[in-house]
Amino acid sequence: MQIWMTLILAVQLLTAVTMIGLVLVQHGKGADAGASFGGGGGSSGSLFGATGSANFLSRSTAICAAVFFCCTLALAYLSTSGAGRAAATGGDTILDRAASAPAAPATGAIPGALPAAPVPAPAAAGVPAAPAAPASAAK
Repeated sequence: MQIWMTLILAVQLLTAVTMIGLVLVQHGKGADAGASFGGGGGSSGSLFGATGSANFLSRSTAICAAVFFCCTLALAYLSTSGAGRAAATGGDTILDRAASAPAAPATGAIPGALPAAPVPAPAAAGVPAAPAAPASAAK
């Protein structure tokens, strides 16, 4: 399985580099527009007319893009099918390890509970103590 992913990844990288090269070599449409206004002298195309059939470079770019897209889909499929298999065998990601780890021992505290009220400090000499809260008179 790993050899297929390596092979597809190599094909994807080669196609990406080839596609970048093909795009950089191609003649831009902006240059054709400038030439049709008289800047290039002897322009055979028109500004808004049909450009004719696609040339070799544009067809090669389209083929490279299709191969790149297919390689991307294949890599996505292989990686998800591999992750599902790893999760069934115990997993090899951090989340899988955390889910299969034993729970921490209970310390008697309720998770998420508010901390206990602080114990009041003893009153200093000469300072009167704060009055106690009145008991509720619900009779």
